[in-house]
Amino acid sequence: MKVLVAGATGGLGRSLVPQLLAAGHEVTGMTRSESGAAGVRAFGADAVLADGLDAAAVRAAVESVRPEVVVHQMTALKGGIDFKHFDDSFAMTNRLRTEGTDNLLAASQAAGVRRFVVQSYAGWNLEHGGSAAKTEADPLDPNPVPAQRQTMAGIKHLESAALNTEGIEGVALRYASFYGPTGDIGKGGSMVEMIQKRRLPLIGDGSGVWSFIHYDDAAAATVKAIESDVTGVFHVADDDPAQAAVWLPEFARILGAKAPLRVPAWLGRLAAGDVGVAAFTEIRGADNTLAKKTFDWQPGYASWREGFRYGL
Repeated sequence: MKVLVAGATGGLGRSLVPQLLAAGHEVTGMTRSESGAAGVRAFGADAVLADGLDAAAVRAAVESVRPEVVVHQMTALKGGIDFKHFDDSFAMTNRLRTEGTDNLLAASQAAGVRRFVVQSYAGWNLEHGGSAAKTEADPLDPNPVPAQRQTMAGIKHLESAALNTEGIEGVALRYASFYGPTGDIGKGGSMVEMIQKRRLPLIGDGSGVWSFIHYDDAAAATVKAIESDVTGVFHVADDDPAQAAVWLPEFARILGAKAPLRVPAWLGRLAAGDVGVAAFTEIRGADNTLAKKTFDWQPGYASWREGFRYGL
């Protein structure tokens, strides 16, 4: 199958492109720079240059490849996330989820693309409260923290556009929080460094539930979604959603670091804003049952415990 991966040099793209090639697909990576194109070619794939926000360039790129499937993995999240100014940290990613998605979909329609798979997210954007892990049938958070409203709008646009474009088989994969060698949760990554230096405290009671997924496991699920003819929204996460009060101290132990400091919610709010407090006290994880059943997929790291120990 001929597949175009937009955002082929991102954290997930660097796992996805090799896995697609290993599965026998003809892969082209779309990237903005010559250096990125060289990286894509080093995997054994073809490369095409285009900025996702340049509609004409995107259209020319998709037309030149004429793929059967387009995979939208375009993000811009280098440099970490400022919880107090969350939407500012995601400003370019939000443009890629809105303008970039529209550009890529219009080009895909024009080129006769059959299937369109997008990178969405499952975590803080899921409805807070209730069950520890939410399914795809549960609503997104109807009242996001003000600092996350633009990012929530970007996620909703991304999913709606992918699933409701005429003539396109749309799939939205809501990945849990990534970890792996090239990520913030990886060797040398910003979150790992914060934990090692005891700069990531446990806020409040730590009852916020997180879900995680290794880049390689996310890529494996994506290959399955590309090869399927099923449409819809799917949560791609490991089998072990965990409260912050569980995973953060355990991660520190795995890293050989001191246990995280504990701070009350009011103090955490001063440092990390409402977003940070909600992340440690309110958010919910993602139930992966539907993705596993639909795509006959199993994460290689069933739990973040194993993944954090061996997969960073």
